[in-house]
Parts: sequence; C-alpha cells; structure tokens
Amino acid sequence: MRDPITVPAVKVRKGGPKLKMTTAYDAPTARIAERAGADIILVGDSVANVVLGYEDTLSVTIDDMVHHTAAVTRTRPSALVVGDMPWMSYHLSAEDTVRNAGRLVREGGAGAVKLEGGRKRLDMVEALLSAEIPVMGHLGLTPQSVHSMGGYKVQGKQVAAARDLIEDAKALDGAGVFSIVLEGVPATLAQLVTKEVSAPTIGIGAGPHCDGQVLVLHDILGLSDGPAPKFVRAYADLGGEASKALERFFDDVQTGAFPAEEETYHMPEEAISELLREEGPSES
Repeated sequence: MRDPITVPAVKVRKGGPKLKMTTAYDAPTARIAERAGADIILVGDSVANVVLGYEDTLSVTIDDMVHHTAAVTRTRPSALVVGDMPWMSYHLSAEDTVRNAGRLVREGGAGAVKLEGGRKRLDMVEALLSAEIPVMGHLGLTPQSVHSMGGYKVQGKQVAAARDLIEDAKALDGAGVFSIVLEGVPATLAQLVTKEVSAPTIGIGAGPHCDGQVLVLHDILGLSDGPAPKFVRAYADLGGEASKALERFFDDVQTGAFPAEEETYHMPEEAISELLREEGPSES
C-alpha cells in the first residue's frame, strides 16, 4: 500500500518527479490506474464520450459525475481522486458552484475538483477555495467550450492568445489552485506557463515541458473508437483483444466446447437417482 497522495503532495512535485495522471470512471478502471501507480485519478467529464456514448462532454450532468466519482473512490485508491465539474455546474453563481462541488466531495468522495477556464471563472474558483475545496484548473483547449472555439482546435498559437492564456494561468495560480491542466497548446507556450506559475502543470497535448502528463485511460489502452487526437499514444489494443476473446467464446458456444467438464457443476449420484425416480412416469 502506498501513502495517500494529497493535494499538498501534488503541489510539492513542482519541478520534481513528473506527475502521473489518468482518467477512471468506475471501479475496474480505478483499480487499473491505482495498480499502475497513478498519482492522480481524474474522473473526467470525458465519461460522456468514453463511457456514456455522447458526442461531446456537454450532455453529462453533475448527477452523472457524482455517480462515477463515487464508483472510483469506493476502491479506496492511494491516488488523489479529482472530480470534474461538468458544463453548467459552475457557470451560474458562486453558491451553485460550491453546492455542486460539495456534492462531488461529500457524495462522490473526491479529494479535489477540476473546472475549465481562467479569469472569467476566477470568482467561482475563489468561492470553492474559500469553502476549503481544492481546485485544479484547466486551460487551453477546454472541451466544454467546443462551440465557442469552433471545434477541438489547438489554442494559443498566436501571440495575443498566448498572452491571454499566460495571464489566465497567473490568475488561477494567484487564486491558489493546486495544479493546472494545459490541453491542446503549443509546447513553447506550455513551457512558458510552467515557468510562470508556482502550481504544477499537467499537459495533455501540450508538449514535454509540463510538470506531469495525463491521457484518457481508454485511449492509452486502445479501448476508444474513431480517430484519436495527435497527442494520444496507445500502449495496448485491448479493444481488439477483447473482441477476439468474445469471438472465441461465441465459437465455443456454437460448437459445444463451452462449457467443458471442468466448468460444469454436478449433483451427487444418489441425488440424481432420487430426482429421476421422482420425475419418472407414475405407475398405474
């Protein structure tokens, strides 16, 4: 058993050993991430695409996120579990934001929450921190902003946009977030942000200079369908292997090879004889 990884333990990793982060959405994936030595398990709103079959993350609700976060935390991982705040769960008011984040902590068991956006979400971040709820920031390609961004596009490629992102990162850092995810930004910009802020940065499609890296677990394991983003590297093809295993099972069912003798339960011979006598034809 490892010592539990806490928010302070993440913060001191700035400039040190790289933070290892991945997603999980239920008990099996949480156990996989924990056994592999994840420092942070993100119960991402990517559950919408990866597990629930939606085309984007906008359809997932706070109820969904609480449900999946609780499934992860029931495994009692040593990794820090971060619950993602879905779209419209932190956009209306500070009171609403704290209430929803509180559900992720109280009902879901999360040790922290993550939300997207920079200075425009600063009031919400400060409200959460005032309520003693640790916050992970998320800048760059923020999937909940897919419509306003015009699609899933790399952010911060031009000077003005890069400066805005740096200022957003400084604002979040100044407010007291314990880490910042940088998604879909040029490597040079991510390197500059990492140098400018005291909070560790965790990259996803942001180059090698961040303080840690994260990928969706299903992408790592080859369980996702469709074209993958440029930044994804699959380390296995479990989807293909799973289909092959099921094909072999179905073949064995058709041929009668499954179940075999060693996979079959039996009654004692005397019980069989008695049962057959009772079920046999009655004498006239």
